[in-house]
Amino acid sequence: MSTVAKAMTIAGSDSGGGAGIQADLKTFHQLGVYGTSAITAVTAQNTLGVAGVYPLPTEAVTQQIREVLRDIGANAAKTGMLFDAAIIRAVAEEVRAFRLEKLVVDPVMVAKGGAKLLLDEAIDALKTHLLPLAEVVTPNLPEAECLTGMTIRTPADMREGAKAIHALGARHVLMKGGHLDGEEIVDMLYDGQAFYEMAHSRIHTRHTHGTGCTFSAALTAELAKGKPLVEAVERANRFIVQAIATAPQIGGGHGPTNHWATIE
Repeated sequence: MSTVAKAMTIAGSDSGGGAGIQADLKTFHQLGVYGTSAITAVTAQNTLGVAGVYPLPTEAVTQQIREVLRDIGANAAKTGMLFDAAIIRAVAEEVRAFRLEKLVVDPVMVAKGGAKLLLDEAIDALKTHLLPLAEVVTPNLPEAECLTGMTIRTPADMREGAKAIHALGARHVLMKGGHLDGEEIVDMLYDGQAFYEMAHSRIHTRHTHGTGCTFSAALTAELAKGKPLVEAVERANRFIVQAIATAPQIGGGHGPTNHWATIE
């Protein structure tokens, strides 16, 4: 049997290469993990915005997942853009069928330019069917607001939001604090009992396309390699901070982060 760590991403394709499936596979590879994928939708986009979203048939998503997992398997998996309720329900069914325990749910909802990547009617399906299967869910604050119906403007709000999302069934909630004001960004990991906080300095740059995808992919890769959750989160955090700090300045809009970044 191969001893290579394997991770799967179930997400949308980003033609610009900075987010989605492309960012995930680049990150898996950079962190020494063999990556596989199931594409949920094809987007036409660049650093200036999303021009089109074309979801795949639900059965196509299901078959991709099944064919990969029944042969190659996965030590960990992540979800990104799932687009609609039917795809969410299908993904949840396969996660249960193949007993994927190390599941990272990145609740992708809106692109940086404002394009919807998750239909409004799909939010309830995400909460009902997928979050209870998650080892960890990684919302930014606008996503956390959508999941909870809360207004999140302070660290205290973040803690209450994390508790509300945890109550939906996720085993851990990682609240990303980048949308709060201030020169220090604090992310909070909640396990249902205690909070673990990680802080780093804000990096002022417009080149932040795909940061959520890249971070959650790094976290998935570290879990696939067998790292405990807190260590995996810390390592993923170091990876995304360096990826943002060394962004390659590509495109005329929100450019991608640096997928050649390292953790050490």
